[in-house]
Amino acid sequence: MSKLNLLLFGVYPYIALAICLIGSWARFDLSQYTWKAGSSQVFNRTAAEQRYMRIASNLFHVGILFVLAGHFVGLLTPEPIYHYVISTQNKQLLAMVSGGFFGGLCLIGLLMLIKRRLTDDRVRASSSTSDIMILLVLLAQLVLGLLTIVASTSHMDGSVMVMLGNWAQSIVTLQPVAAADAIAPVGLVYKLHVFLGVTLFVLFPFTRLVHIVSAPVWYLGRRYQIVRQKG
Repeated sequence: MSKLNLLLFGVYPYIALAICLIGSWARFDLSQYTWKAGSSQVFNRTAAEQRYMRIASNLFHVGILFVLAGHFVGLLTPEPIYHYVISTQNKQLLAMVSGGFFGGLCLIGLLMLIKRRLTDDRVRASSSTSDIMILLVLLAQLVLGLLTIVASTSHMDGSVMVMLGNWAQSIVTLQPVAAADAIAPVGLVYKLHVFLGVTLFVLFPFTRLVHIVSAPVWYLGRRYQIVRQKG
């Protein structure tokens, strides 16, 4: 195992998590007003624009919620436990089908949101550099995730999925060396996907991603945010 592999996949996840937790605490403590994702719905002038935004937002959020849930359950469930319900091969097939479907929904919604943010003059003018940057990073991560599905078609035995699960479980159980060993044999596209996923934890406190922990359960309805009350 190389030192670089240990650094990127054994040590870096803990650094990223520390930055995420400390940065989030500092932002919430020092600047609570920024703890949100500023809505751009106020710029919707027509019914068509409102419908476009609703469709794009719902596709993206439904897709990403299921993708995140699938990653959480798939990576952190130990092999002996899920074998009571499903085999490794069938688990991989399930992950590929469901991940492809919800990843596709998420991709369509994200592309629609990016198009709106970059081509609508008023939305673009109200967007910060970090707003655009995080959308592009999410796009790159989503594309990498879909590419891993393509790569998985060449090994349907579930072996790589088991290695990735062992990596995640070793990280959670504070075994950085074992984690780096587990992920060492997997292909480049998987490592890029994992690395960028960990990097999102680093970016989390400094971007609009912080609204995730505010649990906006009404997101599907896309309520309007109160920007200014009439006095």
